[in-house]
Amino acid sequence: MLVAAALVPDTVLLLPGAAGGASDAPVLAALRAAALEAVAGAVRAAARVVVVAPGRADRTVVGPVRPGAAAAGVPDHQLEWPVPALDLAPAPGGPPAASGHVGVPAAVGLQLLARAAASPAPAVHVVEVASRDAAALRRLGAALTAGAGTALVVVGSASARHGPDAPLADDPDAPPVDDALARATTGAGSSGRDVLAALDPLVADALAVSGWGPWQVLVGAVDAAGTAPSATGGRADVAYGAAHAAAQWRVAGAGA
Repeated sequence: MLVAAALVPDTVLLLPGAAGGASDAPVLAALRAAALEAVAGAVRAAARVVVVAPGRADRTVVGPVRPGAAAAGVPDHQLEWPVPALDLAPAPGGPPAASGHVGVPAAVGLQLLARAAASPAPAVHVVEVASRDAAALRRLGAALTAGAGTALVVVGSASARHGPDAPLADDPDAPPVDDALARATTGAGSSGRDVLAALDPLVADALAVSGWGPWQVLVGAVDAAGTAPSATGGRADVAYGAAHAAAQWRVAGAGA
């Protein structure tokens, strides 16, 4: 059963050192602190943790991995956090298992988890999703959390089309969509779940919203739990032209 979820940004800039001095910008430092707080709170009562992140295919990553940021052009030695060596097991209820490197979003989630998790750390699994089939992703969320005491680290961000500093061209449709997503992410409850569920995947793709797939997995996990979650520690910001949010969702009665 889902006990809690941490919703965190997917930007590599969240990792200290990834962009030199830019990584120390106040907005990134505040987002990083909020993300670490969300992860630490979400996994505290969990027996197992599933990191759910956007990827190039639906897969469960298995085997030895080093969640660095080389795929984003950032060598391990540039990062201020040490890159852990992990041996990932298949996620019960997850998509087909595949070995290989984790993508940058999953690496961000794993790095946050490594810094925030208590010792001894719970069992950790990684699932990457690319599907645009909302129903299938929600079934996946229910399956991934069918075991006892499961927490999700849900990695993804809102639009990357804010202003001249954005990774992609500015889009005037981005602010109202992202305002709604920020309220949904940091507010939780049944209305937060409904906003994430109602987001059109075509709109998400047009606005470069990376969180759509992982959020549908979260919706399925919440629906399976049968209780509207509450949110704590929420923060939403636009950093370098992309909208990000961090928050913890906790299911009442599902954990200590």
